This record gives sequence, structure tokens and C-alpha cells, in this order.
Amino acid sequence: MTAQSLTRLIAGLFIMLTLGLAHMDGTVDMSSVSWLWFTAFVGVNLFQSGITKWCMMTNILKKLGAV
Repeated sequence: MTAQSLTRLIAGLFIMLTLGLAHMDGTVDMSSVSWLWFTAFVGVNLFQSGITKWCMMTNILKKLGAV
């Protein structure tokens, strides 16, 4: 596993962990629709891209001409 993959995996894990802890603490209500679900989506995608080495945003940026 490369350093880049580990960084994505750890970053995604930290995002999901902090959202989960904030929900359990009662400071965040993840049971209702809010912008925090977008944060959860980003965390899950970071985590899965660390494992699978496939990132949707990378594919989109490459199609738009980014190097």
C-alpha cells in the first residue's frame, strides 16, 4: 500500500470517526437530512479510494483535462 493510499484511507476514517463520535455525543444529529451527509459521503469515498485505488474525482478531473 502506498503512502497516498494510506493517507486517503486514514483521512476517510478520521472523517467518519469524528462524525460518528459527534452523533453519539449528541452534538450532531445524523438521523436528519443535513449537509453533514455530504461530509460523510466524502469520508466514505476517501476511505474506499484508499483501499481500491479508484477515485471518482480523479476520473472526473482527468476527463476535464487535468494532468
